[in-house]
Amino acid sequence: MKQFFKFMFASMAGFVLSGILLFVIFLIMIVSMLSSSSEKKIIVKENSILEIKLNREISERSSKNPFDNLDVTSMKSKKSLGLYDIVTAIKSAANDKKIKGIYLNISGIQAGISDIEEIRNAIIEFKKSGKFVISYSEGYTQGAYYLATAADQIYLNNEGAINLKGLGASVMFFKGTLSKLDVEAQIIRHGKFKSAIEPYTLDKMSAENREQTMTYVGSIWNDMVSKISKSRKISENRINEVADSLLLQFPQDALDMNFVDDLIYKDQLLDVFKEKVEAKSVDDINFISLEKYLSSDNSKTAKTKIKDKIAVIYAVGEITGGEGSDKSIGSEGTSKEIRKARLDENIKAIVLRVNSPGGSALASEVILRELMLAKEVKPVVVSMGSLAASGGYYISCHANYIYAQPNTLTGSIGVFGMIPNIEKLLNNKLGVTVDQVKTNQNSDYMSINRPMTEYEYSTILKSIERIYDTFITHVANGRGLTKEYVDSIGQGRVWSGIDAKNLKLVDELGGIDDAIAKAANLAEIEDYRLTFRPVQKDFVEQILEDMSQTQIEILKSEFGQLYEFYEVSQHLYKQKGIQARLPFVITIE
Repeated sequence: MKQFFKFMFASMAGFVLSGILLFVIFLIMIVSMLSSSSEKKIIVKENSILEIKLNREISERSSKNPFDNLDVTSMKSKKSLGLYDIVTAIKSAANDKKIKGIYLNISGIQAGISDIEEIRNAIIEFKKSGKFVISYSEGYTQGAYYLATAADQIYLNNEGAINLKGLGASVMFFKGTLSKLDVEAQIIRHGKFKSAIEPYTLDKMSAENREQTMTYVGSIWNDMVSKISKSRKISENRINEVADSLLLQFPQDALDMNFVDDLIYKDQLLDVFKEKVEAKSVDDINFISLEKYLSSDNSKTAKTKIKDKIAVIYAVGEITGGEGSDKSIGSEGTSKEIRKARLDENIKAIVLRVNSPGGSALASEVILRELMLAKEVKPVVVSMGSLAASGGYYISCHANYIYAQPNTLTGSIGVFGMIPNIEKLLNNKLGVTVDQVKTNQNSDYMSINRPMTEYEYSTILKSIERIYDTFITHVANGRGLTKEYVDSIGQGRVWSGIDAKNLKLVDELGGIDDAIAKAANLAEIEDYRLTFRPVQKDFVEQILEDMSQTQIEILKSEFGQLYEFYEVSQHLYKQKGIQARLPFVITIE
């Protein structure tokens, strides 16, 4: 009977693996079909209008996966757009004689407020070329309207609306859930503002967390209001009155209060464009989408023969050990890319693009070490995206120069540890008991099957304090500040980019283009090309790699032990070691 089950499970595994292999072959065939269908060269016609429609995810880098957001009915893919590609396309369009203007066709935007800021700045720079920018929507979300205020004219559908209500940040708390499960979150931390652990220990924000959240949300909102006021010639007080009382209830309200320039239908908008490009009819207007323009030769600048390079290294996502991926920062992978850039004599400077809430303190230290070594031989400039907090700030603090957007969330200089105690869950909910033997007194150190002892707590706290001291020492040395000062603005507190600049945590407000220009200036080079790291894998290569990992997992699940209590502790299990991370991610809308 034992042999029967062994062969049965082995046959099942073989069947599953065969099915996976056939599925991979099918995907490769589809990829080839998609690739061949996309080989048609994109030609930008005379008197074209670049249509920017940001109705899909905006990530740091454009996806190479042709199956991203694939619509199975039309077999068309809506891949995520890379922020740098969007900004580059707008910059190229400003110098492209065939592009006469930009049409912002926006309603909602799937991006953080700092990404919107970067695109908005690119639009403002584009207008210096003398070309027009027109925005139109059937209804603007708050983020979309903020971007629209960079346009020359803002048009709204006759029955549309603008959602202008101010910013809010909300946190979901799980203390009640853990209580129902009889799970205790045991916390060791440094920093009274280090609120990453609060969702597991409280049912609402602490006074300190509420204070810091109000501070940085207020800073971001004030910056937005100031720029809307400047663009639309509406006082800041009036904008806040409108937001407080939700006064933009009807389209006519938006027109009467100068939030839009006119209320028109789409056919009337086309007439506006016809006049702008002096077309004989609406059918003669040449719109080109952002995606197609990015695929055209017009948006590309050939610099392949230039020897000097600036490496743009992306550090995106949670910081962990290992290689990492496009959506996570691995200590091994990221430090390896920095090391290769340091040793490459043709790379004259490094720009580290950081968009991270933090993560493992140890992994952050490994990455920072490589960055400090690189700084000894060539300039290192950091460009912060939406988030560069805690571990994200840790890996940034020794750069020669740091840029942040006004609405970047950064700082959060603090550390914590969290160990779940699931003893009551096992005993009371599942009827499971645990027994063990030990060779030494603390052989079961940091066990999740029982409460921590006072000795364990004090031991972990010493590690927390040591890592915190290392953190503020790095910041002090990297930024030319005293440890006492860093501690006073640290304690886990989160800051907006504006406040971080005032506190000397960053040097200047700006985007990735500003960081690249600064890196070139520090390296004293004028003619250079960019190399982006890590090199993105081809989709087929990536999926085969993923499938090989899946096969290993299948074999483990059949012949190895099951992951113990996986569904209960999955999230906590991923937080290995002492953590330096942001309390939560703020959604701007």
